[in-house]
Amino acid sequence: MLHTANIKMAELSSRALGIPITFGFTKGEKEAELADILRTVSDSKRKFRFQYLGSGGICSEYQRSRLEKIASEADLGSLAPLWGIDQRSYLEELARRKYRYILTSVSAAGLDEKWLGRMIDESSLKDLLKLSEKYRFNPALEGGEGETLVLDCPIFTNGSIEIVESEKSWDGFRCVLTIKKARLFDK
Repeated sequence: MLHTANIKMAELSSRALGIPITFGFTKGEKEAELADILRTVSDSKRKFRFQYLGSGGICSEYQRSRLEKIASEADLGSLAPLWGIDQRSYLEELARRKYRYILTSVSAAGLDEKWLGRMIDESSLKDLLKLSEKYRFNPALEGGEGETLVLDCPIFTNGSIEIVESEKSWDGFRCVLTIKKARLFDK
């Protein structure tokens, strides 16, 4: 249920957003991971006193239902503002609003190592959408076809992320951009 490509970047993203972060641990075992997530969310709720558990899912019923269950068990409201949104329109809006994000992993036919580290802008988005139609993968990559990293966006109030050092690895099906060093810099 959890995506771990470059998970260490979450701390830098937290600093860019100006919000606190809490880390938890799970072995990632199906269903058992839910108890681990619930424990981390509950501990965070006590520490930071929030009322809602938010998620950015667009169409994964698997993730949405499990996160709603965790929210309920932690006595939190559940927010999923992107749920059901038209993916193509959403991605086009991100490009128009100059969100800066890259692909950090790919694992779908039509996506190869050339996509790793590639900035998704209006031009590359057109290419991505064509490939998603041709190879029939989820254009927002929500089915595990890829992972992204936001380098800058309007709610990054404390700076933007710059990748200083990275490395690509390819196993014949999946390609990952491992970020070895990154920094936060002033906008």
